[in-house]
Amino acid sequence: MAKAPQDLQIAIIGAGMGGLTTALALAKRGFKNIDVYENAPGLGFVGAGIQLAPNMARVLDGLGVWRPIEAEAVDISETSVREGATDKELAHVELGYVEKTYGYKHMVGHRASLAGGLYDGCKEQPAIKFHFAVNAEDVDFGSRPSFTAVPREEGKPSYRVECDVLLAADGIKSLARQEMLKRLNVNVGVKDTNQAAYRIMIHKDQIKDDPELLALINSTRVTRWIGAKRHIIAYAVSNNTIYNLSTTQPDTNFAAATNATYTTTGSKKAMLEVFDDFCPMVKRMLDYVPEGEVCEWKLRVHDPLPTWIHDNVALIGDACHPTLPHLAQGAAQAIEDGAVIAVVLSRLPDTTPESINKALRVYEKVRKPRAEALVEMAAASGRALHLGDGAAKEERDRQFAALRAGKGPVPDKWADADVQREIYGFDCTKVAEENFEEYFKQLGSTSRDSKLA
Repeated sequence: MAKAPQDLQIAIIGAGMGGLTTALALAKRGFKNIDVYENAPGLGFVGAGIQLAPNMARVLDGLGVWRPIEAEAVDISETSVREGATDKELAHVELGYVEKTYGYKHMVGHRASLAGGLYDGCKEQPAIKFHFAVNAEDVDFGSRPSFTAVPREEGKPSYRVECDVLLAADGIKSLARQEMLKRLNVNVGVKDTNQAAYRIMIHKDQIKDDPELLALINSTRVTRWIGAKRHIIAYAVSNNTIYNLSTTQPDTNFAAATNATYTTTGSKKAMLEVFDDFCPMVKRMLDYVPEGEVCEWKLRVHDPLPTWIHDNVALIGDACHPTLPHLAQGAAQAIEDGAVIAVVLSRLPDTTPESINKALRVYEKVRKPRAEALVEMAAASGRALHLGDGAAKEERDRQFAALRAGKGPVPDKWADADVQREIYGFDCTKVAEENFEEYFKQLGSTSRDSKLA
């Protein structure tokens, strides 16, 4: 008897937002054999705030996990773009129309709430099995992809994992991507953006005697303070009990490092120096951050890949489209990846290796142009926000001024209604469902260097 799609053995490398969503979406569509391999010893859900845009919420709601995540989130009603040095408002956008237009509010939450909601959903599915504290090495391709699972616990032997479909959601440092590009004789290395970010949180009890900052944490506003080569974006999370701040600034710490680390405990003194010419309120706010609780991230991307697919292996999330944070779409795009993967595999007409490869290429056809366009848009938005004195900055500020009169585009693309239409109005699951048959027929046989034959 021919194997049904739901009987395929599926291995997922990585239990981040993309990996968790992929596993859950597959299980919800009846897949029975889903193994997730994660190098961390468990899902500790560290991190900071995260924006929960309508296109993300739509997928999560379809998977049955949105409501508990929403319950802990903050509904954003407005955004304000301000000059860092003076706190002068450059632009103000009301966001009440978002729910009416796209069916979901624009919310912000804690990364732990999002990851925890997805993980809880996965644990309810008997088809999903997690393998923690396991490194995935030596990825091989073909009709039965495989890799070596190397337990991190001393004394435990390595073992080989084979599957019908291998989905690599192993992040910006993806070993699967590196091996895929090596097989294809393509060189697309990780690209240094020369930018870093601080991720910091201030708890409400820390600022209980500061009325100005209390007003911010009690609000439903996203605020962005901008300056030359730097900005801060801030909003309340966890039912307005934590004020989350995320910054972007020139990288000095990681540039001087001799290793390839992407995160570290940052220096509070160095952080204060970066924003020393910002207004007194912002500097006071940053000074509340306890020493030792400044997390610094290196922001890295890579050029668009020629493909996300080789044989029956597909890349997901930051493994194939890492992005700068200026559109707040990194996690949302990984989540869209997972939803579309589940659609295309569930629609397989048969389970031959050739058909699996074609289905994965339908996933790429639906996702790759969109994800890469948003990566470029995020980079462009960052360039506009970080302008120093000069004609370009003057033109940007004229656009901000025109916006106050209700005219023209928003230089901060995250708050631009036309950009929001493009991002939030896209239903990735619906697009994949409606176009699968046509795209599947359009795609020819696998590439000449394929090992499927």
